[in-house]
Amino acid sequence: MTTAHPAPQPFVDRRAPRPAARPRAPWWRRATSVVLWAVVVVGVGAYLTSLAVPLWFQAQGERLLIVTSGSMAPRFVAGDVVVLRAVRDASELKPDLVVTFQPVGGTSLVTHRIVSLHSLPAMRVADDDTGRMEPVLDEDGTPVMQPYIRTQGDANAFPDPDATPVERVRGVLLRVHHGWGRVLTWATSAQGRAVMLVPPLLALATLEVLSVLEGRRRPRPARHPEDDRRVDAFVRV
Repeated sequence: MTTAHPAPQPFVDRRAPRPAARPRAPWWRRATSVVLWAVVVVGVGAYLTSLAVPLWFQAQGERLLIVTSGSMAPRFVAGDVVVLRAVRDASELKPDLVVTFQPVGGTSLVTHRIVSLHSLPAMRVADDDTGRMEPVLDEDGTPVMQPYIRTQGDANAFPDPDATPVERVRGVLLRVHHGWGRVLTWATSAQGRAVMLVPPLLALATLEVLSVLEGRRRPRPARHPEDDRRVDAFVRV
């Protein structure tokens, strides 16, 4: 009696050829990449920091103000930065506090020390186009009283000429950062933005060009016909 054996199944050799080892870049190429990436990291990091610092203080409910004069020397001078907090109530204002305010009729901010508090008639610009100030009157003709502050710079010999309504106070001094003003002024200028962003862009472009040139110069591995051939072996009994 003859016993039938099942025919053996063919096997296929699908082993892929080993890729050729990638040649190592020369030392000058690696050093160039390190320098260019350092330029990118430093430039972009400086730019992001210039944006993040004011936003961080704003998130804390504070405000940065760059000092442009020396009227409060030696407390702070031009080129420093003062940190302010908003005034929530007029009762917070007291003599000897340093506050930032917008003078009546002015557009710029002034940071001086409060020397006294007063209750004076509220004033408004007259309607006769002369710029003259006149008191605000209520229905019975009585002047409306309003809290005012008198201020003076620490480096000034005399108080400021005009009293300031409390409603024009923009903030109370919290801290002083010496020298920050020059850095922030430069960082927010067109020149500063160009210095921080143009070199990283050029560095990235250079890295891309070097990568393309390196790919063109790299030799391609030779391809053999047997690499893609499948070998089927049949075993017969």
